[in-house]
Amino acid sequence: MKFVLFPLALTIVSEAGASIYSVSPEANKEMPGLDPNLRSAVSIARRVQDPLAELVKIEPKHIGVGMYQHDVSQTLLKATLDSVVEECVSFVGVDINICSEVLLRHIAGLNANRAKNIIEWREKNGPFVNREQLKKVKGLGPKSFQQCAGFIRINQDYIRTFCSQQTQSSGQIQGVPVMSSAGVEVTNEKQGKKKNKTTANVVLKPDPLDQTCIHPESYDIAMRFLSFIRGTPCEIGKTEMQQKINALVDKEGIEKIAEGLKTTVSTLQVIIDGLSQPESFDFRTDFDKPDFKRSIVCLEDLQVGTVLTGKVENATLFGIFVDIGVGRSGLIPIRNVTEAKLSKTKKRRSLGLGPGERVEVQVLNIDIPRSRITLDLIRVL
Repeated sequence: MKFVLFPLALTIVSEAGASIYSVSPEANKEMPGLDPNLRSAVSIARRVQDPLAELVKIEPKHIGVGMYQHDVSQTLLKATLDSVVEECVSFVGVDINICSEVLLRHIAGLNANRAKNIIEWREKNGPFVNREQLKKVKGLGPKSFQQCAGFIRINQDYIRTFCSQQTQSSGQIQGVPVMSSAGVEVTNEKQGKKKNKTTANVVLKPDPLDQTCIHPESYDIAMRFLSFIRGTPCEIGKTEMQQKINALVDKEGIEKIAEGLKTTVSTLQVIIDGLSQPESFDFRTDFDKPDFKRSIVCLEDLQVGTVLTGKVENATLFGIFVDIGVGRSGLIPIRNVTEAKLSKTKKRRSLGLGPGERVEVQVLNIDIPRSRITLDLIRVL
């Protein structure tokens, strides 16, 4: 028998907060009966796949937000960090039919109870076909719907497949309100023998606008804009749609179009972005991908002069600690962080580097007995 060994590729992933998550009720619910060490390993691996969806399960203060975080008001710190997390999750948006309960909690307008009710509704009635169905969730009133609707996405490919399967199997979807082509509830009354009952033949129509960042309050404007460019909802995200929008904007100007539609330029810009972006658009696809390595994996593999890439882990008054993927962070002495090595953006701010920034460094010194690595900053990536 012949065995073929393939070289493994490794990447740097912060383990901050993984041990705390591994013994949390959320981890126990997701992975019941699993050893906490294995839960930590799963959490760290998930961070490579979708950092946002995994890190929201951990309180921000446990991820490490600075060496002086315990010297400030913990109430204000929690409120500020929670606000930033909510802004990040809302800005990215969530797919309502596959997202976790924890992720939903951080959407604007939702909380732990509303997120739980949404998941329970989904498990009982099947996937959400359109945003209007959110109004049927217990505890989610008009104000909450108004706040959260624009940040919730519904994948149209998934819904088309689901509706097709349901239609073939039973001809209708049980337990869901009737929707007309405009998404308005429709009911057919039937007289029972003993008492009146109102039943409904369920006919749900997916709305392509539900996959976009466009808020339901702006659907009417979006449809008028589509008519204006002679487009259809089925063309959302396609090249043809982009070409039609560009041609109109170049000819009329966005201010004149907004005036004709009786809306603001900012609202029209959101509509244009939503119609132009492809299905399942995620602006994070333009972010830096994980940096996989195959050779240097431990302290003994390092040599003076080696050039590496890494992520800033912490910043102090005497230097910058950088994770270079060898199990021990290296230190860039503050004297090596000069203005010439920083980007123009950094020059306008300060000579400091923030946690999470990617940098290219060179090894200056290695002290294996004391596990110390001295680095020189080459540039900020």
